Order: sequence, then structure tokens, then C-alpha cells
Amino acid sequence: MKTGVSAILLDAGGVLVFPQPDLFRLPLRELGVSPDIAAFERAHYQAMVVQDVAAVPPAAGTWWREYLVGYFAGFGVAENRCRELATEIAVATMGRAWTHVGTGAMAGLRALAALGLPMGVVSNSDGTVQAELRRLGVCYAPDQEGADGIPVGVVVDSAVVGVAKPNPAIFGIALDALGVPASGTVLHVGDSLRYDVAGARAAGLEPVHLDPHGFCPAPDGHRHVRTLTELAQTL
Repeated sequence: MKTGVSAILLDAGGVLVFPQPDLFRLPLRELGVSPDIAAFERAHYQAMVVQDVAAVPPAAGTWWREYLVGYFAGFGVAENRCRELATEIAVATMGRAWTHVGTGAMAGLRALAALGLPMGVVSNSDGTVQAELRRLGVCYAPDQEGADGIPVGVVVDSAVVGVAKPNPAIFGIALDALGVPASGTVLHVGDSLRYDVAGARAAGLEPVHLDPHGFCPAPDGHRHVRTLTELAQTL
């Protein structure tokens, strides 16, 4: 199958990095909840399902707060308290939350890099994703030579380029940088139906839904993997 893939694009949030658990331990502990790392990561995917099944996406400027509502619900927090807690914490954590490197993310990224295919990151972010991925030692773009982590051909941040998933144009920017034409031989790996799967389809790419817990609310018609390592092994 490797010979049938021309490039791999990866989402950042929910694929490589997650909200920092330390930001939420105290308020959750006060509610009698003491999650482990696996539970924090699982809550992310539960929050993304809430977004995926919503009739419309969050209004501009409210994504992080709305995400946190679903995130806290993933720990069993009562619905009315979820919104109160999300509103309280959203302001305090805005722009500094996505600093937890996912369990197994580095092993999976190394396995994909070993395939020797052009690879890049395409993220809906706030202008900081390239610097943060480098700082965390996850991956780095060509203009960041000498950094720790895995070299990739491009890191595209929606806030920098002015277009966000699911708009297919953001994938075109990444593929132009990689020198790879858009086609069904390009994989885009992401954690969201609304942003990643729909966006990849609109761009003519093959979506790969990173869905470790089988939460996908509409699983037909696209590929699913539980880990990046699993994807690398299938290639």
C-alpha cells in the first residue's frame, strides 16, 4: 500500500498534542474526579464527537469554550456545571493549553517518517502551532533546522495562512509546499469529521480518522485507525 500513497498530512490537536492535563486537575479534583492521562486524552475525543454531531460549528471566537463543555462532560461532570466550568477556565487557558504530547504520538510519528513519504502538518490553530510543536520536540519545518523532533516538509497554521479546515484551500497550501499534487493518494489524518474528514474529502484527499475509542458518529465511507503506529504498519 505504501507505493499508492504520495504524501501524509497530519492534524496537530488530537493527533500529536492535547490539552495539558495539569490545567484541569484541580477543578476536576474539586468535583471529586481524579483522571489519569488516558482519561484526559479520551475526553478530548469525546469533546470532538460533540462538535461533530452539532448542527452547526461554534460561532467565531467560541470554539475553545464550546470544546471545554464537551471535554468536561467526558469526565461525567453534570451538564449545567460543564458550561459554568468551561466559561471559567476558557479565558484563563486560552492560547496555552495544547502542550501535552499524546501517548504514543512520537512513536507513531517516527514510524510514519520512516516510510520516507512527504509529510506535513495542517492545523486549525492560533498562529502558534509551528513554534509549539518545535518547542515540545514533536516536529519542525524546514526553516527550523537543528530543532528537536521529527523533520516535516511544512507546518500550516490556519491563523497564519488565513484559511481553516474544512476549507480545502488549506490543504492546497500544504501540498504546494511539499510539491505534491492533490489527489486521493494523499492521506490526511485527523480527529474530526467536521474539520478533517470533510475537509480532506473536499480537497480530493483520502481522510484517515484517528479514532482510538471508536467514537466516530458516522463511520461509513472513510478509513479509521486507532494510532499513528497502526497507520504506519498498514502502509
